[in-house]
Order: sequence, then C-alpha cells, then structure tokens
Amino acid sequence: MTNALFADHAYLPGGWRRNVLLEWDATGTLRGVTPDLANAPSGVARAPGPIVPGMPNLHSHAFQRAMAGLTEYRANPTDSFWSWRDLMYRFAARLTPDDLAAVASWLYVEMLKAGYTSVCEFHYVHHAQDGQRYASPAELAQRVVDAASATGIGMTMLPVLYQYSGFGAQTPRDDQRRFINTPEQLLGIVEALRAWRPEHGALRYGVAPHSLRAVSHDSLRALLEGLDHALPGAPVHIHIAEQTAEVEACLATEGARPVQWLLDRFDVNARWCLVHATHIDARETAALAQSGAIAGLCLTTEANLGDGIFPTREYLDAGGAFGIGSDSHIGVDWRAELRLLEYGQRLAQRERNVLASAGNAQVADRLFDAALAGGARATGRAVGALRQGARADWLVLDAQHPNLAQQTPQSWLSSVVFCEHGETPVRDVYVGGEQVVAQRRHRDETRLYAGYRKALNHLLAGA
Repeated sequence: MTNALFADHAYLPGGWRRNVLLEWDATGTLRGVTPDLANAPSGVARAPGPIVPGMPNLHSHAFQRAMAGLTEYRANPTDSFWSWRDLMYRFAARLTPDDLAAVASWLYVEMLKAGYTSVCEFHYVHHAQDGQRYASPAELAQRVVDAASATGIGMTMLPVLYQYSGFGAQTPRDDQRRFINTPEQLLGIVEALRAWRPEHGALRYGVAPHSLRAVSHDSLRALLEGLDHALPGAPVHIHIAEQTAEVEACLATEGARPVQWLLDRFDVNARWCLVHATHIDARETAALAQSGAIAGLCLTTEANLGDGIFPTREYLDAGGAFGIGSDSHIGVDWRAELRLLEYGQRLAQRERNVLASAGNAQVADRLFDAALAGGARATGRAVGALRQGARADWLVLDAQHPNLAQQTPQSWLSSVVFCEHGETPVRDVYVGGEQVVAQRRHRDETRLYAGYRKALNHLLAGA
C-alpha cells in the first residue's frame, strides 16, 4: 500500500521545489518524490503549508530534561561545568525506571513539536540506585527505547561505556555507580537490546564511550572490536574536548590533546560523532574535518555550561561536517541551536552572516542543509532528506505564521531560524509517514504531560 501527500512547496536536496508529490510505503520509507507536477493528483491530500525535512537531534541525555532550570544559581565561587556535574549526579541518583520513562516520553513530545524527528540517545544511567544491576541489564535503556516508540520519534540508542572517573584509569566516584560497566558488560546491554527489539527503520543501535577520561585505550579498543563483531559500521559517539580542564588533563597524562590523541590511535571516520570538540587547535580542526567524522554541536547546552565556542568557520572552510543536539535540554529547539551557532561566531568575529559560504549566501539555508546531512550520518539511519529511500520524516510549516506570511521561499528558512516571534512555525510533524503532531499538538500530549508531572513530583520532593 502506498500513501501520498501533495505539497505546493517542499524543500528537496538542492532547495525549494514546487508542486511536489510525496509517496511512501507501509514501512515509512519514501518511494517517490516527484516535483513540478502540473496538478495535484486526484484524491491525494494537500499539505497545509510548506514542507521541510525533519531535523535529527544527535545528542540527548533524556533524564536531564527534568532538571532544566534547577542549576541556575552560583553553587560555589568558581561555578563551572564541574560544579554543575556534581549537581547533575545527585539528581541522577534519584531516578527510578518509571521516572526515566515518563521524563523521556515528555522530552520526545517536546522534540517532535519542535521539529526533531530523530534522536541519538547517549544513555549512561544503567543500574539501580545502589549501583546493582537490574535483572535485565538493559532495563533503563529499554524504558527509553519504549518512550521513543510510544511517542513516534526515530531513535539511535547509544549505551554508554563509563569505567573511570578521570584520566589514568582513576577509580570511579561513588556518585558514578549507576554508570559503570566493563566493555563486555556494555556490549551485553547492546545484545540484550537487540534480542528484545531488533533494529528496524525507526531504531538503530550503536555505542558511546563516554569520554577519554572515562575509558582507557585498551577498553576503547575492546569496545570497538566487540561492536564491529556484532554490528559492523554501527555509530560511535563520544564526548570530547568540551572543557579546557579536560584538554589539560589529557596533555598531562597522555601527552596529547584529546581530539588528536583519538585521531592518531583509532580509525575515526564517518561512523563517528565527536560531541562538542569545543577546544581544538588549528591542526585538530583540519584533521577532524578530513576524517569524515561529525562534530556534534550542542549550542544551548554549551552556552549554558560556559563551555566555549567551537571554531565553526575554520572547520566548515576545511570541509568539516556537523550536526546539532539538545544535550542537557535547557532548550529543545533546532532553530535556536542553528541561531546560536551563527550568533556565537558573530560575537567572536564581530561580523554578520559569518557562516555564509561562496556557494550559499543564505546562512540559514547553509546551516540547515549541513545539520540535516551531518545529523543523519550521526544517527546511522536514512533520514534528513526528502528523497527516495529515506524515511518519510518531515515538518509542515505554517504559511500564515507572521514570520513567513508574504515572504518568498528564498527567505523562509532565514525567517524560521533567525526570527523568534510568537509560537513555533512548525505546524505538523510526520515521522515514518505517520502524523504525530497536528496543529502544534502531539497526539498523546495530555497523558504524557501528566506522567511527566508525576515524575517531577517524585524527583523534586525534598530537593
């Protein structure tokens, strides 16, 4: 059975096209994308506004959504990422499986309403509150996968290997007890997930060594070898060079900067996503761009944590690929991530439209295209474009929104990304050809919000 939708305007690879027919099958895969038709086919529904591909979110810690706004006070005289991390650990210690399921479900509703149609979940809370393993070692990961399935968002589940508290294989802290596994145990979680729910069009598995400070050379090698035996070519994501203290510690213990250390010792290629990579020098910038790996940029979180500013212009000039994520979920909006990406460069360079290119003077269009392509590669799934063989994931924009009304298609993305007036211009959202958001409401919004409020009541009691 083939389903179809006609759009007066749709954003295809190469730009806006008129009179586009989208056709997809029962698996949620696009089987036809036909532009420039003379008329809408008889009996085919017409989209109520312009259509653009859904955005992949390449970095998420779902549970942190519940603590958004709770750390905006000075915890000590030198408040930083590290003091924020201590607060986050105390919050993570309170989570129950039901809490995690409810928080993740509501977060994915918010992602879908914002126009994220895929998420890479960097999942590192694995064990019970006392650090003991659940009867099913994949219990908490299963809850998150279930939340994605129930809400309709596509998922790349990335169980995280976390072994040590710092460079030099330092003993884990007590407040990290819920995270700790060996490579073999972590691969066991992946296998348990695969046996429970095999990969399909909406679901992919990979792994995430948490960071170079949390794994060793040997354990990272063992993890990758085990992954390649079970899932050749599966995605690999890692936090790296987010903080200057991390760079300094890596230099002190390993004799190299983090990104260069990784590139020199492992085959870092297009399956890899290096999350943040904020503090890279000129040599690392060029080498990372040439590797084919994705730089996973999480601008609202990086700004919130005071991380620093990624050398975006130099990286893009070198041919580097990137995608965006909402990470700690202090904000959940791909438009804000792209806006802040450009604005950070404007502030650093004291120029405007810094990230335009010789081939594309429209900053929003260039960043949108790049984030779609890089995000899709980071998911390891066929997403991020309206083309035959890709997932039928798209957003319907509100053509009557004040920021879009009376404008031409050439300026639509600029208005979507850089204008912040009123409600979101994302009207409807389709994932795998199924409408999950209609007129800015998720199909199960009321029930899932009630579950989120119940989880918050437990998590914040006595906090």
